[in-house]
Amino acid sequence: MSEALNDLAAYVKEARGSLLVSADIAYGELTLNTAPESVIALLTFLRDDVQCGFVNIIDICGVDWPQREKRFDVVYHLLSPRQNLRVRVKLQVAEDEGVPSSTSVYMGAEWFEREAWDMYGVPFEGHKDLRRILTDYGFEGHPLRKDFPVTGFVEVRYDDVLKRVLYEPVELKQEFRNFDFLSPWEGTEYVLPGDEKAKQ
Repeated sequence: MSEALNDLAAYVKEARGSLLVSADIAYGELTLNTAPESVIALLTFLRDDVQCGFVNIIDICGVDWPQREKRFDVVYHLLSPRQNLRVRVKLQVAEDEGVPSSTSVYMGAEWFEREAWDMYGVPFEGHKDLRRILTDYGFEGHPLRKDFPVTGFVEVRYDDVLKRVLYEPVELKQEFRNFDFLSPWEGTEYVLPGDEKAKQ
């Protein structure tokens, strides 16, 4: 398998090296790194070229790196039934930067791009129906970003008395937390039983 991936990486570099930033093989998979302005041309080549034949799009996902200037990775996973190979195409974008929509190359990319936008907030330029797909209509924020609070901002519940759904700010109940003041992880200010002998 690694020989086939090395051959594929060499072939793509030779045929369309100008579209690549780098090509790396790690963990038994080939990753083709590109730039947003080159991604459509690269995806089209990978789909249409006889030696490649990556006609199936498996997924489009995002990765959040908040400390990086180009905060998001957008990752495309492709399958070539002809070659029996998978390839990953990856690019980096800043928080306010858009990515060209790949729906013109892969019709099945539509919902994957909607999911990446919903979860990470990465806009896909040229997408005909870029709206939320997994979260509620009035949802605020993008829940897979690293800076999104674990508890969220809004709590949704059905009120049986009012017979409707209520949206309320999240309220953390501190009285249910049980602190063990004898726990060594709390950093006690007092002497624990048995430690008084250590100072003698």
